[in-house]
Amino acid sequence: MTIEFPSPTRAAAGTADVFAGYLSYFRETLLAKTSALPEGERRTSRLPSGWTPVELVKHLRYVELRWIEWGFEGVAFDDPWGDRNVDRWYVAPDESFTELADALRAQGAHTDEVLAKNPLSAVGQPGPRWDGAEPPTLERILFHLVQEYARHVGHLDVVVELAVGAVGE
Repeated sequence: MTIEFPSPTRAAAGTADVFAGYLSYFRETLLAKTSALPEGERRTSRLPSGWTPVELVKHLRYVELRWIEWGFEGVAFDDPWGDRNVDRWYVAPDESFTELADALRAQGAHTDEVLAKNPLSAVGQPGPRWDGAEPPTLERILFHLVQEYARHVGHLDVVVELAVGAVGE
């Protein structure tokens, strides 16, 4: 599935629509770039830091979970850092790319639901996500998520170019 880039010249119903459009675009771009790689390249690192494309997919799913569900909504989780093993991103050998992609899309659908039900000025629930700080607004959280996705999709552009020669936008 490919989504058209949410150009600033495209009409939007409001700021929430802009955030939703960018997040959807970056999620699907991440998945398209990862799915275009041969399976071995999805689980191989080409960078000194050691992360793999499938680890990045899982990481971004958990980033959304931590900011939206655990943070903004205040939902308790046994392991909100489930994308990590010790000090690294981690994907178990039995976790498939398809499962990871489905989980990311489901997390995105949840984010879209939260966005549809809450004004951008709504403040997150107090809880362990904030380490004692005041919870931010939904708008601030979404802005953070957009920059997180944009940065990581740019990282993936480099990895894809090194792996198969394709050049990202």
